[in-house]
Amino acid sequence: MISDHFDDIPLPPQLGWMHDQPLLLASASQTRMAMLIDAGLPLVVSPSDLDESVIKRRVREDGGRAAQAAEELAFEKTAMVSRAYPGQITVGADQILVLSDDNGGEAEIWFDKPENRGQAHKHLAQFSGKTHELITATAVCVDGARRWSSTRTSKLTMRLLSDAYIRAYLDTLGEEALWSVGCYQLEGLGAQLFDSVEGDFFTILGMDLTGLLAHFREQQALLT
Repeated sequence: MISDHFDDIPLPPQLGWMHDQPLLLASASQTRMAMLIDAGLPLVVSPSDLDESVIKRRVREDGGRAAQAAEELAFEKTAMVSRAYPGQITVGADQILVLSDDNGGEAEIWFDKPENRGQAHKHLAQFSGKTHELITATAVCVDGARRWSSTRTSKLTMRLLSDAYIRAYLDTLGEEALWSVGCYQLEGLGAQLFDSVEGDFFTILGMDLTGLLAHFREQQALLT
């Protein structure tokens, strides 16, 4: 059963999936759904309801870095959902956007998805003219046990944005600005925000897709 978001969209053909059950995605992200479906994988969606703030707070209090928090979140979300579906291969992911402090130190400023337009505007103003890191953690679990994981970091330099441009951008993008931690989809209007992008395209979108597919081939879950 595929998410209702795709009920009216012609789906691409499935290719090479060898497991007897479809892949289970522990995320409500439409971008991640589309990536996996476009890659030819049969998909079932069951989003995790994990309270992310608990893990982030614990990692911060223990002096951990953003990459550790992203890794733990990706695993815990995936493990939680996979326990409810015995034997089913489950994938999940998490992203944390990091901006270095203005004093040039090692302190990390972590960003979550904006909750409203005002917060999205504030975030974009903070990113303007600066380079931020986007940490993407991906995990695969079966019956709550980790089978594979990946953590990759991309660096994105945003051009200087005028306040008028930010308002026009948010007017045009609408609610989609709240879908991602950086208020952008690189494959769409978000491309206009950047001077340079360093990193794997798929991981910037939200998942280490090439690494994930390689894992499935190694495990003979995907035709080689």
